[in-house]
This record gives sequence, structure tokens and C-alpha cells, in this order.
Amino acid sequence: MDIDALVEGYRGKLVERLGKLVAIDSTESQPLPGAPFGLGPRLALEAALAMMKEDGFKTVNLDNYIGYAEMGEGKQLIGIVGHLDVVPARIGDGWLSDPFEMTEKDGVLYGRGVSDDKGAVVASMIAMNVVRDMGIPMEKRVRLIMGTNEETGSRCLKHYVNREGSVDYGFTPDGEFPGVHGEKGMIAAIYRSKKTNIRDIKGGTAKNVVCRECSIVVDKCTFSKKKLEDYFNNHNLEFSMEEECDTVRITVIGAAAHASTPEKGINAISYLLNGLAEAGFQDPFVAFYMSHFGLSTDGAGVGAKCADEHGELTMNNATIRMEDGVIEGTIDIRFPVTMSSRQVIRLMGDRMEDDNGVIEIVHAVEPLFYPMDSPLVQSLLKAYQEVTGDFQSLPMTMGGGTYAKGIENTIAFGCAFPGKNYRIHDANEYVSVDELLLQVKIYVSAIKRLLSL
Repeated sequence: MDIDALVEGYRGKLVERLGKLVAIDSTESQPLPGAPFGLGPRLALEAALAMMKEDGFKTVNLDNYIGYAEMGEGKQLIGIVGHLDVVPARIGDGWLSDPFEMTEKDGVLYGRGVSDDKGAVVASMIAMNVVRDMGIPMEKRVRLIMGTNEETGSRCLKHYVNREGSVDYGFTPDGEFPGVHGEKGMIAAIYRSKKTNIRDIKGGTAKNVVCRECSIVVDKCTFSKKKLEDYFNNHNLEFSMEEECDTVRITVIGAAAHASTPEKGINAISYLLNGLAEAGFQDPFVAFYMSHFGLSTDGAGVGAKCADEHGELTMNNATIRMEDGVIEGTIDIRFPVTMSSRQVIRLMGDRMEDDNGVIEIVHAVEPLFYPMDSPLVQSLLKAYQEVTGDFQSLPMTMGGGTYAKGIENTIAFGCAFPGKNYRIHDANEYVSVDELLLQVKIYVSAIKRLLSL
């Protein structure tokens, strides 16, 4: 049976379904009865399950935390674990179109979630249809598991594992091809300071996104306006200054990026505070920020700079706010796969507190690592090679955290192709229809190979 023709036959359904899911703003919001992560995530889950039920698959909704669609028979279970929730998006944040109304231009789809991760979920739906169409013997069960809280804690997957257990073999299409055999560990922390003359400060939208926009209110005549303007202009930053009685509000626009690759973004918090310091603004908190974080993303300021053969530690300051005279911000650290959180925290040592501020560890997640020669990694690698003919790219380690950390025998596999930046977690997130169809073919090959293990 010609798989190319089979997959191509689903082009229209793929685009239509993805458009319906993108139209649901599934950003986490206030919990409601029967909607543990807010109305949007629940509606997205219900819509996705209805699509698979319409295709004739068995579907199960686990308390609106997470759900799945299943085919096949047998004791062993293959899991495809994707998520339907997204990070926040607004038209005014650099989007050229409504992020929740998918648009297509020259075969490219734009919208929040078209890549991360609704596009990959829909590609997985189509892959299950194609496997069934091909009449492949199913001596294992294949289950598409769809969560609603991956971006903000993965409590949905914890709920699934508590109810259903893990899988025998699995992949989450929420990383990169040809596979991610190691994921860095993660440390979430906050910093606080009440020693400041700042009147107000606010920036950032999510803990796992580089801050795109930050605003601060300070007294007039506490810095050199010309030096600050020169600093912003020299760094090609969009900014504004608005005088308000005896204060001035300064806003800086940077560039968002995923917290696992903070060097790809422009952190508006860091550039705003560094610019003020360069312009002569003297403030205990700003001194604390610049000595501990500054413009770097390698953790050097907190003593955590380190690396192993698979990669370096990265650090991102994602959000900042002021309440009752206290400034608080969030820190996202991704550390090497061969290290432990205890080792990293020990490195930070006496850099956790000084007279002007304090850093507090909130929680830590240890790294994930599978050897390159493991059957799971090799099966998925061969599936990618079979479809693409790319024998140069190899499985990697990455800073991003996926569902793979929360369920056994699973690694990230797709959805990003090597060397591509789909503007995930940024404005104008995109993916081409042809690449989604290529994903389908790879997932079909992956399912076939995992069925044979």
C-alpha cells in the first residue's frame, strides 16, 4: 500500500482539525468545577477526543485532566504522549495575525500551537488512522495520550500515571527529530528584594518563556535619559518613556524564546535593568540583579556555570513583578544531563543571599537520560532515517523538559526538524503543512517499529 498516497489523502482533514484546535485558547486559567486547568484546556481535550471518537477509536477522558484514544490488542502498550495546552499569546505581542485563528500562507500555517504541540497531536491522530488503513497487525495497543497541563507543570500526566500506569514503549512528539535521548534537569527558583527605590515593575508572561516586554516606574531625575536612550538604541531595542507627574514609566520590548534556549531571546527585564544601571540609576535591587544575573544566561552570576559533554547549564529570568514594596521574579535553570540538582545548588552556595536580595529554590526535576544504543532510541532513529533519508542527524540532549520525564520508557521524538526554528513560545509560531505530513509518515514508521519490539 502506498503510504505517500495514504498520508496525502489526509491533508485536508489534518489542516481542518488543527484549525479547530488552534481556535481554542487552551492557556491554563482559573480552575473551575470539572475543568482543573480552566475552561480552554478542557474544551481542547473534549474536541480532540471527539475527533478520535469520530474516527472510530476507543476514547477515554480522565477527569478532564488528560485523555486518550486507543487501538489494537494485547498487554503491552505503546504510548504517544502529546499536549493540547499552550503558552499565552496576544495579538499585540508581535503577532501579525490572531494567534487563535489559524491562518495559511503559501502552505505555511500560523497560530499558537500549530507546532507546539497541537500540530504534532493532529499528526499523531492521522498516523494512527494510516496505521489502521494499512492493516498492520496490532499485537500491542497503541494509545495517543493527550494532556492539558504540560506547559505549566504536567500535573495532567501525573494524574494519568496514577490512574493508568506507564507505557512499555513511547515517545512524545514535543522535542526534536531524530530523537532526544537526554533532557536536562530543571531547577525552578524565585528571587526577592524589598530594598529598592523602584515604584513598580512588571514583565513576562510565563515561567518557561524569555521575557519579551517589561515596564518599570521610577522617579524622575534618577538617571540620565540620554544615556538610557543611547543604550537602547545601541542594542536595537524598541522602547518608550512616559512621564507621569514625578515619575517616568519605561517600557522595553525584547524577543521571546523558550526558556531552554534563553540565548535565542532578548530578555526585556535584563536589558531594561542593565540600561538603567548604565544610565546611572543607583538602586540596591538593580545592583543585586546585575551582580547575580545581568545579561548572561549561563548562571555565572549565581556560581552555577557548568557543563558536561552533552551541554551547558542555562538560566532564564522569565517574570518579574512588584507587590507591597517587594520585587519578586522567577528563575528557570536547565542543568546538564549527567549532573544532579543537589550538585548545582551546592555550586550556588553563598550566592543565594546578600544584603539586597535572596534566591529561594522552589523545586527541582532531575535529568532524563537513555543510552544511544537502547532499543527505544534506535527504533525511533531508524524510523526517522527510513522516511527522511537523513543519516547525518543523530539523537541529542536538550534543555527543554517534556512529558518523557513523567512517564517511563519514553523519549521526545519530533516534532521539530533539525535546524528549524518554528518560533515556539514566540509570536508568529508556524509550521508547514508538508512538514506535518512528513511527521505523519515518521510516526507511522515509529509505530510499526515499536510494534515489532
